Formats: sequence, C-alpha cells, structure tokens
Amino acid sequence: MTYRDSLYSWHIVRLLPQFQRVTVARFRSRSQAENHIKVLRRLMPTAAFVIVFDPPASPKTASCEALQSKM
Repeated sequence: MTYRDSLYSWHIVRLLPQFQRVTVARFRSRSQAENHIKVLRRLMPTAAFVIVFDPPASPKTASCEALQSKM
C-alpha cells in the first residue's frame, strides 16, 4: 500500500453475489463516505453498499510480517 492509499482509509464496497466485492471509492473521513453512499443508494437502489475502515499497516506489523515470511 502506498502512502497516498494509506491516507484514504474509509472505503465504500459494493457487495456482489457469491461473496464477491468491489471497492467503489476511498475517502479520508467517514462523513465523506457516508455522504457519497447516500448518493449511490439513490442512484442504484437495488445495489448493496457498505462502508469499511481499512487501517494503514503500522511499521511494527509490516516488519513482523516480513520476519514471519522468512521462517
């Protein structure tokens, strides 16, 4: 994940059949995502959307994952 992507932690995800999903948009704040999902629900009333928080990986987590992959 790039630094720019880590700034946009709030995602709107469209739920599809057979447990598939598509990220529709990314936002810096939850309020921006909530406002955008309202518009999407008006434009596509039969589609299912959810807001998801994807926290950026911390340096500790990234280094632990690198160590585990070497084992």
